[in-house]
Amino acid sequence: MVSQADVFMISKPTRAELFERLLPRDVPTLWCPLLTHYDDHGAIDSSRIAAHLRHLSPHVNAFLIAGSTGDGWEMDNREISQSFDIAITEAQKLNLYLLLGALKTEAVATLSSIRETEGWIESRTGERDAVRALAKARVCGFTICGPRGKELSQEEIGQALRLVLEVGLPTAIYQLPQVTQNEMSVELVAALAKQYENFTLFKDTSGEDRVALSGQGLAGVVTLRGAEGNYARWLRGAGGPYHGFLLSTANCFACELRQIIADVSSGRLNDARHRSERLASVVSETFRLVSTVKVGNAFANANKAIDHFFAHGPRATKAQSPRLHAGSHLSAELIGAVGETLLRHGFMPAKGYLD
Repeated sequence: MVSQADVFMISKPTRAELFERLLPRDVPTLWCPLLTHYDDHGAIDSSRIAAHLRHLSPHVNAFLIAGSTGDGWEMDNREISQSFDIAITEAQKLNLYLLLGALKTEAVATLSSIRETEGWIESRTGERDAVRALAKARVCGFTICGPRGKELSQEEIGQALRLVLEVGLPTAIYQLPQVTQNEMSVELVAALAKQYENFTLFKDTSGEDRVALSGQGLAGVVTLRGAEGNYARWLRGAGGPYHGFLLSTANCFACELRQIIADVSSGRLNDARHRSERLASVVSETFRLVSTVKVGNAFANANKAIDHFFAHGPRATKAQSPRLHAGSHLSAELIGAVGETLLRHGFMPAKGYLD
């Protein structure tokens, strides 16, 4: 007997068909790798996450869940499943689109995570067809990285990625040398794009942008920049190589990033550059401030510090500071310094979205 999974493998929808079924209103140009919020006991705080999503949803409608910024490398499988459940529930209410992180250091673990999540989504939606189940859950794919190891050859990295892509599920590949200790070459990414129609999105957080700058068309794969800074110049409308952004700072500055994209799209390049420079200044200063934090990662720590003020407004210094996955809280000194930075650059909100 042929299973539904086998039917999906045989049918192999094209990349364009996957986009049409999973992102029917066109592929978003702005994506947010959502923060994971915790309560005072270290449990995932569903109500806090829901409030954050409601705050962001007027400006960004596409989210990566359990990415690096969302502690995807640190959370256990139970926590990751819980974060998926919260996000899917809220996505139904707010008409959002989701990528689900499957960030593991080895391909077998990545594949196991995806298979388990696929089965859970099919059970949740009552759909046995994989793509139909994902669409019903408002999930447009899974995000993976290459295997970890600085000595790995391009052939070894490619073998690991092919093991996952062979399953046939829609997949976003994430260039993240800060964690994997290696980079996929232009030739490897281009070959995967040509071979696998289910390879739909490519995100690069390296800051080197070698794949996007190579000029390779990638057979219709959508490219998203994940590195911060110089935002306007990287968009295609300004002569850059990227379709859009998947940026940690969309957790806090989705409105500003959306306006930069709109300015570039409308040819208002001077306005876009001005907004870009102003935003880059506050972001780079905040990342410098959190560089002293010894646990977590800079993407999560910087955005939790900034979001603390967007959530609580000017009184944020009196509220309990954000808890990190490791169990500690960002220090009062750091929160105060980030608040001063927001004030100096004119980004301090008059009122928090939790008020």
